[in-house]
Amino acid sequence: MKKLALLSVSDKTSIVELAAALEKLNYKIIATGNTSRILKEANIDVTEISSITGFAEILEGRVKTLHPKIFGGILLRRDNDADIKEAEENAIEPIDVVCVNLYPFIKTAENPESTLNDIIENIDIGGPSLIRAAAKNHKFVSVLTNHEQYSYFIGGLKTGEVSLSTRRKLAVEAFSHTSHYDTYIANFFEEKFQLPQSSIRINLPKEKVLRYGENPHQKAAIYGNFESYFEFFHGKELSYNNILDLTAAVELIEELGKNSCAIIKHSNPAGAAVGKSSFDAYSKALKCDPVSAFGGIVAFASAVDAALAEKLNEIFLEIICAPDFTEDALNILKKKKDRRLLKQLKQISSEKLSFRNIPGGIIAQDYDKTILDHDALKFITNKKPSETELEDLIFAWKVAKYTKSNAIVFAKEKATLGVGAGQMSRIDSVKIAAMKAEEHGLDLKGSAAASDAFFPFADGLIKIIECGAQAVIQPGGSVRDAEVIEAADKFNISMIFTGIRHFKH
Repeated sequence: MKKLALLSVSDKTSIVELAAALEKLNYKIIATGNTSRILKEANIDVTEISSITGFAEILEGRVKTLHPKIFGGILLRRDNDADIKEAEENAIEPIDVVCVNLYPFIKTAENPESTLNDIIENIDIGGPSLIRAAAKNHKFVSVLTNHEQYSYFIGGLKTGEVSLSTRRKLAVEAFSHTSHYDTYIANFFEEKFQLPQSSIRINLPKEKVLRYGENPHQKAAIYGNFESYFEFFHGKELSYNNILDLTAAVELIEELGKNSCAIIKHSNPAGAAVGKSSFDAYSKALKCDPVSAFGGIVAFASAVDAALAEKLNEIFLEIICAPDFTEDALNILKKKKDRRLLKQLKQISSEKLSFRNIPGGIIAQDYDKTILDHDALKFITNKKPSETELEDLIFAWKVAKYTKSNAIVFAKEKATLGVGAGQMSRIDSVKIAAMKAEEHGLDLKGSAAASDAFFPFADGLIKIIECGAQAVIQPGGSVRDAEVIEAADKFNISMIFTGIRHFKH
């Protein structure tokens, strides 16, 4: 007696080939509407589901597989005498293969032209039930949810019965498939109907296994669709640390805008600038800390040309990322075979939540997307910044936002001169930034300085002034703001309060 295989797929990729292979292996094919039609057109012998159930599809196909003869055939325990007896009494035949994938809800929901009704109609009902039933009874039933499974499944069938280990693997993939689907639907409607978030649902497919994590003894992988944001076209595979640094670099240049450049080392800016061109921006950014730039990650907001490529080749860089490269630039850059070259395909700043692990769960927060409102700036000192100083203050403030706390950034002519990051004391951050500037021959006299958080005492501000800064931007909000403002006025510098803090831990 022929075994039964149920095929009902939205994604028809390779379904004809699968059905033909099953037919050769003496399986009887049963299928639903469109799947049945496509198989018949390929001259495959198909039995409509309605012939099994004795009940036609109704409600424009909304109800077709939800029937005891279908679910009984899938859930029948072949080693249970009571099940076998009931199946015989009700003329239920066992179904040994279930190949189902789901209505394209995600694709429909992401299509800006889709109406809400279109989206709702693409919520699959019978499909997840069939998949879960088959996965539950994987001791006897093989469940296929992805065309990439077809070839190795058929390969197994040709050698005899599909192994239990294979059926278990397919079952886990099936539960993962429906879980991802349901997660997306719940998240979509929670946002669509503006309901409070009742839980954080994270269900991302494994995209790629990485060589290792932060350190060689740690395993790591990418989950989700990271590669949809970048076209990777040259060099060694990205590492875990590369990805973190690349993200930090691109976040910064997206905020700095056209003709900007960021050089990142260990998630902090080793240099950043906005110039007349990408070449100009890189040249200015590199001056900030050319030593730390060695082995760093460089991102550009604008295209890379041949002249810039020649300059980039002067030192070792792990990654170069830009929205575009000229053909001549690529020919030059590809001479370094191990260095990674990436093209940014779309903005990464659309993400909504940031997650961190904690014991027993995670903590989540909105991404820090706050853009400085010029109208909300408070000019609180007697001396006001010039237009040029104001531009440098805002530039330094943006860089400080993407620098680990405590962060101090000195800048001039929209280029960083010194960066102090990740210190327990804000004064130490000032000292490090000044030390870096001196080390690389950069003069802080007349510079603008940004602090990611307020000065709890006037000593931090005074240290910045002693380094040569003539304008300072900071959030304000300390109980000693009056003392800090008094110090600024005493030394005749301008200072701005933003009212916004940018801690980055």
